[in-house]
Amino acid sequence: MASLKVMKAIRVSEFGAPSVLKFCSDIPVPAPGHKQVLIHVHACGVNPVETYIRAGAYARKPSLPYTPGSDVAGVVEAVGDGVRFLKAGDRVFTTSTETGGYAEYSLASEESVHKLPDSLNYKQGAAVGIPYFTAYRALFHKAHAKAGETVLVHGASGGVGVAACQLARAFGLKVLGTAGTPEGMKLVLSNGAHVAFNHREKNYMDQILDATEGHGVNVIVEMLSNVNLSNDLKLLAFGGRVTIVGCRGSVEINPRDTMAKESSIMGVAVFYATKEEKEETAAALFAGMEAGWLRPVIGPEYSLDKAAQAHEDIINSPGASGKMILVM
Repeated sequence: MASLKVMKAIRVSEFGAPSVLKFCSDIPVPAPGHKQVLIHVHACGVNPVETYIRAGAYARKPSLPYTPGSDVAGVVEAVGDGVRFLKAGDRVFTTSTETGGYAEYSLASEESVHKLPDSLNYKQGAAVGIPYFTAYRALFHKAHAKAGETVLVHGASGGVGVAACQLARAFGLKVLGTAGTPEGMKLVLSNGAHVAFNHREKNYMDQILDATEGHGVNVIVEMLSNVNLSNDLKLLAFGGRVTIVGCRGSVEINPRDTMAKESSIMGVAVFYATKEEKEETAAALFAGMEAGWLRPVIGPEYSLDKAAQAHEDIINSPGASGKMILVM
């Protein structure tokens, strides 16, 4: 029998500015189908990619109307048939959802749902999905970063940046991080970076090179490639790799800079991870939660009806500090 309960949720009926995020209070609560899990959402992460999708500027467009959001944390409300590893009452977080996370209830397929250890609260659980899976993919699946190498997290104070710093530090890399505010730099240092730099200072590139004694960095995790990519190529050591996590436009580079060091530039899209890669990432992250080094930092919090403001702020804030979330 179909559920007659209704819930509050954000609905998008047309692509456009943040104002297309409409707060609705009469959306039917979905019922879980085969191998699906219905989650009572406590918090949902807000990711920059959700603003690109909402604007209609992303390669993958959902069919309208839709509810944004992939990273929820909450409690399993009900499970569909065929669900093997989860039951009602379990604390969980997701890496994707079927019906959208900006809602009081969300459906997810069982393979996207992970148990949330008691050591993390729901807000922290909502900050794991895209940020930590992306950071792990960038560092290890794409850049093949190894203990002893030096990594620069270029834009380290946001969700993916903090995740990359914690992961790189735990796996034995020398971690350099940048942020745009003194608070951001403090945050970066307290989450695994050995040294922090202010990327608003004119000579910060020279400071980074000095910190590597002129050798350059082996890996760069790049959050704003349309601004930084050309400079990144000059910061790399021989055989260095730049992983592109974020981009908001085009940039001019000189390909000769890659020849001089036989360096590589690679894109990162967590959406393309294979089942095996997702399982490996989940296992590594769970170990981090158990060991205590995986601790998401929560930044600005918004109620569900303020989702449009959250989308405005995540793109236009002067400097990120922790993970932006919606709280139900």
